[in-house]
Amino acid sequence: MTTPIRGLHHVTATVNEAQPDLDFYAGLLGLRLVKQTVNFDHTGVYHFYYGDEEGRPGSLMTTFPYGGEGVPQGRIGAGQISVTSFSVPPGALDFWRGRLADRKVPVEREGVRFGEGLLEFRDPSGLRIELREAPGDPRDPWVASGIPPAAAVRGLHSVTLTLHRAGPSLAFLTGLLGMEEGERDGDRIRVLAGDGRPGALLEMEVAPEAPAGVNGLGTVHHVALEVDDGEAQRAVRSTLVAEGVQVTQVKDRQYFTSIYFRGPGGILYEVATRGPGFTQDESVADLGTHLKLPGWEESNRPSIERKLTPVSLENVR
Repeated sequence: MTTPIRGLHHVTATVNEAQPDLDFYAGLLGLRLVKQTVNFDHTGVYHFYYGDEEGRPGSLMTTFPYGGEGVPQGRIGAGQISVTSFSVPPGALDFWRGRLADRKVPVEREGVRFGEGLLEFRDPSGLRIELREAPGDPRDPWVASGIPPAAAVRGLHSVTLTLHRAGPSLAFLTGLLGMEEGERDGDRIRVLAGDGRPGALLEMEVAPEAPAGVNGLGTVHHVALEVDDGEAQRAVRSTLVAEGVQVTQVKDRQYFTSIYFRGPGGILYEVATRGPGFTQDESVADLGTHLKLPGWEESNRPSIERKLTPVSLENVR
């Protein structure tokens, strides 16, 4: 079955305070802050996008810093994206062990999965983050200060879906969404979107005894899958609707359009278009340097800015 889905587009998480989030993803991991905007559905909260030079799909981690807004701490568990993995070159983990130690970020797990070395640790909000040594990742990294190009993050590698049962979700991904079942490693099943390279991988972790995940601070809200354009997005939506899946209408997210739906295991998915991209309201050189609002909110800028906690970009450029 052919599929319009090309790979991962982005991962979006609910996090705590804005400044520690910036310092971790841009400062420590060396991703580029490619856009600072607001949650279009709750404009008193930032929406940060971190990625490569231009914020290309497959490189993007995005966060909503809800600290101080009354959102409780969540619980990572079944029915959620439990781990977000980033791709680094083979041999890079020695550098990252040292960098994490210097920043007093403890490594919680080391090992090999699907033949790839990994380090697992947590971000300031409690999200589980991995670095995976991925051979053959051709993507150019954003090279931040203090990180050698040979060790820099290339983009997203994969997401881990923790599920009580594999069957329904595997059928959903490979059937309705047209992905391909890949190899297995213990309790994990790889699912390939697009070309199946890093940035186009989902890993299903079958954990029958795992507690149900609870959304909140320190949890992934959804994973977005990439399609080329609106026509491809509408085709995915039509397929899902025909099978009785509840899908949102197309939503304008300024830098792409989106639809949202849940899979049978409880995972919230988004299908997002490749464009128009992040350079429509900032040049490549200026990405992430100013708070950008959608046109329909620009008249509300003074009140929106008053609600947002000021942040410093001094250590994240």
